Amino acid sequence: MPALMIQGTTSDAGKSTLVGALGRLFARRGMRVAPFKPQNMALNSAVTANGGEIGRAQALQAQACGVDPHTDMNPVLLKPASDTGAQVIIQGKVLGNMQALDYHQYKTTAKNAVLESFARLTNEYDLVLVEGAGSPAEINLRDNDIANMGFAEAVDCPVVLIADIDRGGVFAHLIGTLELLSQSERNRVVGFVINRFRGDLALLQSGLDWLEKRTGKPVLGVLPYLHDLYLDAEDAISTQQARHETKLKVVVPVLPRISNHTDFDTLRLHPEVDLQFVSVREPLPACDLVILPGSKNVRADLNHLKENDWQSQLDRHLRYGGKLIGICGGLQMLGRSVCDPEGVEDLPGTEAGFGYLDYTTTLTPQKALKNVSGVFALKGNSTDIPVQGYEIHCGISHGNGLNNPAILIHDESGMRPEGAVSADNQILASYIHGLFDQPKVQQTILDWAGLDSSVAVDLTTHRQQQLDRLADMVEEHMCKDWLKKFQAG
Repeated sequence: MPALMIQGTTSDAGKSTLVGALGRLFARRGMRVAPFKPQNMALNSAVTANGGEIGRAQALQAQACGVDPHTDMNPVLLKPASDTGAQVIIQGKVLGNMQALDYHQYKTTAKNAVLESFARLTNEYDLVLVEGAGSPAEINLRDNDIANMGFAEAVDCPVVLIADIDRGGVFAHLIGTLELLSQSERNRVVGFVINRFRGDLALLQSGLDWLEKRTGKPVLGVLPYLHDLYLDAEDAISTQQARHETKLKVVVPVLPRISNHTDFDTLRLHPEVDLQFVSVREPLPACDLVILPGSKNVRADLNHLKENDWQSQLDRHLRYGGKLIGICGGLQMLGRSVCDPEGVEDLPGTEAGFGYLDYTTTLTPQKALKNVSGVFALKGNSTDIPVQGYEIHCGISHGNGLNNPAILIHDESGMRPEGAVSADNQILASYIHGLFDQPKVQQTILDWAGLDSSVAVDLTTHRQQQLDRLADMVEEHMCKDWLKKFQAG
């Protein structure tokens, strides 16, 4: 069984976490296992070792499997730039922007890339764990499908169907999904997993018996609801926090096209930080630090902020001594203007920035995709602090405001300046994602923002602990005879 596909009755049914949990479990048993998602639509992404871009969830799943993320693990990534269009990334590289109808026609070509990537993975690994997208029962998307049953049928892959009982209607979800599949697709489903169950299993048993009798398919596991499970979000923003005695208030505006908000996962976990994701239509609450996040459509999101009076609110925040950070798209917003002469993200044009830092940004079709390392050089540091992170952006910024960099990056020619710090030391800007993931950098930024604390969250260690917790749960609550089929050797 070189591949197994996890499909869900709905979005957020638990496909990503189940693939991660099985990946960690089988890797611990000595198998060479890799994740695979044929098509992903998400604005949270990661840079791979081979210099491409994939969905954040597949990078996390690769870590669960103990392997380096690779572009073959997510050959088609769609990054929405509007309600009807998205940037299309094929095997890690930008193809261009497409409207929904155009992409629907392009899927027959995209399928070739999907099958090529899948073939390479199955040749290299003992098992490939495939994650579907959304639901396989979307009638309007069945033609040329490469994300769910269309892919499973093309490669003759067995499917496990997972449903979230915490939402309610779990039996209707499972039976309704099966009813909307073709006979060959129904035959491909080898069993069910019920996710996020709370309560006494004895009260659920009659429903499980009915489901198995009605469908002739086994329930392979009932997975309990895991409280305080913190893992990188595939796309949706999580407001879950580990909060004790908060000393620093941080606000992140939820932009319509916010991207890579996983940058702030560490702040959600920090026991002394109160992180608030705030709608741009709401007033900016009193806080110590505002962070402008990444965006897939910088000019549109910048305009959205200005239309909702965030310019004057940020002016007031800075006037009263608050700190301000811009990351990636947020960096571009802090400058004098954002120019898109070729229509990279939207219609060609220019949008005036907030003007806090003296530089301009021009968007270009060539996307910067790189993992970087260097030293953190925030004003007032007595020692340089090692930094690691990644860049994903289309913009090139120029101007005198970049003469006081926040970071010095190691590259082929030595050290290059990156980002900016304002002359009054109130504003920090950087293109680098993942700054808060490193404990020493995290402590330095939070100290700069006003948090005098020795506490730091090690996100790497925490992530590994959470993946082990998931694997332990699956090992305990899924059918052991079925899991044994995957034992190496």
